[in-house]
Amino acid sequence: MTDDTSATGDDPVTAIRNIGPAQAAALSRAGIHTATHLRKIGADAAYGAMLRCGTRPHFIGYYTLVMGLQGRPWNDCAGEEKVRLRNRFDTLVAEAGGLSNIDAILDRIGTGPRR
Repeated sequence: MTDDTSATGDDPVTAIRNIGPAQAAALSRAGIHTATHLRKIGADAAYGAMLRCGTRPHFIGYYTLVMGLQGRPWNDCAGEEKVRLRNRFDTLVAEAGGLSNIDAILDRIGTGPRR
């Protein structure tokens, strides 16, 4: 396991817990190339940048990023914290232009946006 506190200015974003190749690629497309940069701007700014660069909204992707920046496993999110994060996620998606009509319907019925 990687110690998130030891990241230097050139550490890859994958040095942060929960960030794998797919999310690293999305972060890179958004101009976020280092763990240091990601920690500096935080999860909300990073996820907003990812959405504006074409990443499809996915709640689990958002909260795994939040959990990773806190050094927590992705599945540690539950209860009221998960509700708060869902509200924040919905706000970020709306600020980035929202979901397409079909994605909004899928999200409302609980299947999430199409991939």
